[in-house]
Amino acid sequence: MPAVLRTAVLGIVVVAYPLVSAAQVPPDLAGTWRVNIAKSKADPGPLPKSQTSVWDAAPGGGARNVVESVTSTGMTTRTELVTMFDGKPSELKGAPMPTTRTYTKIAGGYQFVDRVNGKVTTTTRITFATDGKARTNVATGVNASGQPVNNITVFERQ
Repeated sequence: MPAVLRTAVLGIVVVAYPLVSAAQVPPDLAGTWRVNIAKSKADPGPLPKSQTSVWDAAPGGGARNVVESVTSTGMTTRTELVTMFDGKPSELKGAPMPTTRTYTKIAGGYQFVDRVNGKVTTTTRITFATDGKARTNVATGVNASGQPVNNITVFERQ
C-alpha cells in the first residue's frame, strides 16, 4: 500500500506542479504599488491624484494586475488584466476604449505594448530599483487622440 500511495502522490505533484508554477506572479512585480505623484510626470498631463497597482496570482494561471486610480478631476477608475508574460495580447477590462496589452520579459524588467482598437499606441518599459522598493514605468508613443506621450511613473512598493 505505501508504494501505491507514493505513486499516487508523485502523480498528483507532477500534474499539479505546472498549474502552480503558471499561477505565480514574478516576485519583483508581486504585491501592492502606489504611484509617487511628486516623482512622476505625464506629458501630456495631468497626472492622476492617486493610483494603486496590485499584482497577484490569477485564478486559472497567470498574473493579474488591478489598477485603481483617482483622476485629476476626481473620477475613480478600475482596470484589470491577466497576463502570462508570453507576448500574447490581454484584454484590459475597464478601459474607456477597447484596449489590449502585450507583456514580455526584457533585460532588467518588463515591457508592455498597448493597442487601442487594434492600433499600437504606447510602449511602456518597467524597471526596478536595486532594493526592489520602487519601480519606474516609462511610456512613449501616442495616446488615443494621437498626441505624443512621454510619461514617467514612479511606483513605490507598499
